[in-house]
Amino acid sequence: MQIFGLNPEHILSFFLTLFRISLILFVLPFFGGKSIPNMVKFSLCLVLSWALWPHLSFSGILFPKNLWEIAIMIGGELVIGLTMRLVVDFLFAAVQMGGQIIGFQMGFSMINIADPLTGASEIITSHFLYMTTLLTFLALNGHLYLIRGLADSFALIPPGSLFLQPELATGMLKLAGNIFVMAIRIAAPVMAALFMVDLALALVGRAAPQMHVLILGFPIKIAVGFFFMGILFTYLSRHVEEFISTMGPAFTTLFQLMQH
Repeated sequence: MQIFGLNPEHILSFFLTLFRISLILFVLPFFGGKSIPNMVKFSLCLVLSWALWPHLSFSGILFPKNLWEIAIMIGGELVIGLTMRLVVDFLFAAVQMGGQIIGFQMGFSMINIADPLTGASEIITSHFLYMTTLLTFLALNGHLYLIRGLADSFALIPPGSLFLQPELATGMLKLAGNIFVMAIRIAAPVMAALFMVDLALALVGRAAPQMHVLILGFPIKIAVGFFFMGILFTYLSRHVEEFISTMGPAFTTLFQLMQH
């Protein structure tokens, strides 16, 4: 039966698309932040739903028949969205950890600021690198890769067909383990430079004990740290670009682990 020339199966198919896009976008970074008005989010969900709906291969028959099945489907969509968010959060967690290491080496461990996005207290160098990475991620169209991953999820995981496997947890733990490796790679240039400064100050203090090495070393370590942080931005952009290039295959692998 058609209502006003509209097929009910087409309407239910559109709702399936709208449910996934709205639930995932509201948990993804950049799109679901508190700084974005709800009307903007709602408009974005409608636009993306209209854009993706004609290209989907499933029909409205997949729409759940009762409230219990609808609740299960919504829970599955949230799992997909949270999985995509964690993959992106691993990058920023690595950057923040690298910033914590750099700030500790420079002597900024006692200078903390409140992150306006999360409300957490962090070292100023960590927040600075986080904001730089965020702008670099957006400049390299990382948010568009998130939308592409959202579109690919429809082909790999039709609505209501989520199936969690133990290998999914293993894959997420493997990605989480890269946080420490990437943090060291990001902080390594500054760490090496500050280690050489500490070594030079130790030799000076050994040769001239009357010099106040601690008072002299504090401004030197800050100047050297900021100088090498300026050089670090080039390597940081390369790390972000490398992460974005591997983000699509990571999404595909995780989505395949959610299939029946």
